[in-house]
Amino acid sequence: MLACFDIGASAIKGAAFHSAEDRPLARREATPLTDLDRFAAVLAGATADMERAEGTAARAVAISIAGVVDARTGRMTCANIPAIHGRTLAGELSARLERPVFIANDADCFALAEASQGAGRGHNVVFGVILGSGVGGGLVINRRIVSGPGGYGGEWGHGPVFGCVPALRGRLEAAGLPVFDCGCGQIGCVDTVGGARGLERLHRFVGGAALASHEITAGWLAGEAKASEAIDLYLDLVSGPLAMMVNTVGASVLPVGGGLSACRPLVTALDERLRARILWRSDAPLLVPAELSPEPGLIGAAMLGLTHLSEMRDV
Repeated sequence: MLACFDIGASAIKGAAFHSAEDRPLARREATPLTDLDRFAAVLAGATADMERAEGTAARAVAISIAGVVDARTGRMTCANIPAIHGRTLAGELSARLERPVFIANDADCFALAEASQGAGRGHNVVFGVILGSGVGGGLVINRRIVSGPGGYGGEWGHGPVFGCVPALRGRLEAAGLPVFDCGCGQIGCVDTVGGARGLERLHRFVGGAALASHEITAGWLAGEAKASEAIDLYLDLVSGPLAMMVNTVGASVLPVGGGLSACRPLVTALDERLRARILWRSDAPLLVPAELSPEPGLIGAAMLGLTHLSEMRDV
C-alpha cells in the first residue's frame, strides 16, 4: 500500500493506493503553510489513518506538490508553502515518517497519469498542459517524467516570449501586443496571458470590464464583442508558444487540465489554432481534455511511488 498525497497551498488531499488503477475516495485537510512540524504531522496522521483503514502498513509515501525539487540538492522550491520552501523535503519527511518519501511536481504527476491511463494512452510523447490560474506543463516520454536541472521540465509558461528586450517591448506595445511583467521576474511570459488571470488581464486590455474568466468565456460563447476580442487575442498569443513546444518535443497528444479547460469550446478553438501553426499537419485534435478528473495528481503520485518501489526492488 502507498500513502499518496496531492498538496497545494489550500489543501492536502490524500488516499491509499494498492495499484495505479485504484480510484479511492480522497480525504482533504487544510495545508499548514508556515509550520513544518504541523505539515509533517498532517501527513503522518493521514498515513496512520490509511493504515488502520486498509489493515496494512504503507510501504512508502508519494507526493504530488505545487513546487519543484532540485534533483541535485533535493531542495524544494515552493513559494506558496513557506514551511517547506528551501527544505530537503523528501529526506526530512522520510526521517519523520520512517519510510521512503517520493516527491514530484503536480503538473508532472498530471502528465504522467494522463500519459499512462488517460488521454495520452498509446502515445510515446505526451505533453500535459495546465491552464489554471496560470500556465504549467509536464513532459512524459515513454511513461517517464522528463525533468531537467533544478527539477524543471515542461515549464512552457515561463521565459520572455513577448518583448524579451526593452526596445522590442516598446515596439510590441506600440503595435498593440500586450506585454506584462511576470511574477517569476521576467517580462512577457506566457503565464501572464495564458491562464485565467491572464485572460482576465487581456479582457481589460481590450477595453472590457473587470470580469472573472468564466464570465469572459460565457460572453464569448454568447457573441459579446469585447469577450470575443479578448478570446481571439488569447488564442493567438497562447497557440504560438504551444506550437513551439509541439515542434520541439514531438508530442502527439496534449491532455489539458486546469480551470480554463472546463470550457470545452475554448479547448477546441485553441486546438484548431495550434494545429494551424505546427510544422506537421494533423486532422485529429492534439489538445484534448484530460480524462482523469478529479484526482490526476493523486493518480500520478501513485504511479511515481510504484515506479520508485519497483526500481528499488530491482537494485
